[in-house]
Amino acid sequence: MSTVPSAVRRPARSPGSRRTGRSGFLFVLPFLVLFALFLVLPLIWGLWMSFTDSSLTGHGGGTFVGMANYADALADSQMWSSLGNTAVFTLLSSVPLVLVALVMALLVHTGLPGQWLWRLAFFAPYLLPVAVVWQVWLMLFQPDLGLLNSMLRGIGLDGIGWLVEEKYAMWAVVLVTVWWTVGFNFLLYLAALQAVPDHLHEAAAIDGAGAWRRLWSITLPQLRRTTGLIAVLQVLASLKVFDQIYLLTRGGPNGSTRPVLEYIYDTGFTGYRLGYASAISYVFFAILIVLSIGQLRLFSRREA
Repeated sequence: MSTVPSAVRRPARSPGSRRTGRSGFLFVLPFLVLFALFLVLPLIWGLWMSFTDSSLTGHGGGTFVGMANYADALADSQMWSSLGNTAVFTLLSSVPLVLVALVMALLVHTGLPGQWLWRLAFFAPYLLPVAVVWQVWLMLFQPDLGLLNSMLRGIGLDGIGWLVEEKYAMWAVVLVTVWWTVGFNFLLYLAALQAVPDHLHEAAAIDGAGAWRRLWSITLPQLRRTTGLIAVLQVLASLKVFDQIYLLTRGGPNGSTRPVLEYIYDTGFTGYRLGYASAISYVFFAILIVLSIGQLRLFSRREA
């Protein structure tokens, strides 16, 4: 005889609830299968390859080498150089991608005439594929016939080798990236601005607060969570830069713009060292995890 009181017994699940649970599982099963095939299994396989001498040519046969690839990666000056280039790009691009997006959203939110046109103009570049962006800016950066150098010559300055001089190449890539991707951050800020309660601004205006005081005391504090989210997303996106740099400069001149993802690509698919490239990938992955946790803790402390 059961000793469990009837008051604490769990009600038996009805056949209908079991069928509902099975139906829900069947709905998510295609996603789980694709998730396992294209994310989980490649992650596990790549981690295993990082401990072998696997090669794209088949040389070496995937012999287990332990931590040798990781030791080589930590002593590889080219890897650290590419990580440095990635960090420089992240610092140069993340700040304007947050600030410019905020200014654009504030301008549209204040009620500029033709708001639909401004929203379209600010967000449209984000919808372009990277190949189109590359073609447009490659023409703008042309040394002799490009629009940017023509404008510089028009005001009496010499033309600039935007993509062939080391001191300008990274800035050129940052300029392209800001123009191309700032629309996404602009959209997030605009949505957050529309969620700020109007009565806060009305009360402040009645108390005599001007536009700048309302901006600093009401609007910006209300956007703190959105700014934290955009900052985290932007830093992670900038750290994973590859497409625009590969198409514009191929990592040049003299490797001054080569990010770590391009170095991984060159190592694995040009140097055929898949095992070593996998090890560099997981070193970079560990760095991303540490930075993400640090950012989340930093912004959570500010919220507290």
